[in-house]
Amino acid sequence: MEIAKAEAQRLYEENAVYIYRLVLMLTKSRSLAEDITQDVFMQAFRKYGSFDPQRTGSARPWLSRIAINLTRNSLRKSRWLFLIGQPPERADPNSIEAIVLSDERDRELWREVLGLSLKTREVVTLHFYAGMTLQETADLLGIPLGTCKSRLHSALNSLRARLPNKDRYFAYGSGGSHE
Repeated sequence: MEIAKAEAQRLYEENAVYIYRLVLMLTKSRSLAEDITQDVFMQAFRKYGSFDPQRTGSARPWLSRIAINLTRNSLRKSRWLFLIGQPPERADPNSIEAIVLSDERDRELWREVLGLSLKTREVVTLHFYAGMTLQETADLLGIPLGTCKSRLHSALNSLRARLPNKDRYFAYGSGGSHE
């Protein structure tokens, strides 16, 4: 089924910024995020006939799944290129922070999130930054809910251990003063 031009334009306009930010948070590279976002919509337009709005409600979860898969593939390819002598682009983390985050505390937290493994960063990004429930995150990543919870728990423990003044970020369960 071919997607109509007006429908394709609506789909893009309603979701492009969301998909770009999602991919940007996972890749840490503006140019890579732009390329992957474009690829997401090209694939979505080609496979629009497989989209079932009755099952997902909106196109966002479907597009997010495409974005996650393409991002994983791209990062895998980048690692391989790095190993054979062609290092992937290094993005300036300050440019990402300038786009996504505004105050110093959030930038500090974001730097630590970027240091997480891809699997835990995906869960944190989808749950906290994209606003998905843990069940939606698990479904999108194709993992059991327990695995999703475990990855989130691992990420939060890692962040708690690495962040100075952790009581500023984790008001519950830190026991320290709250600045």
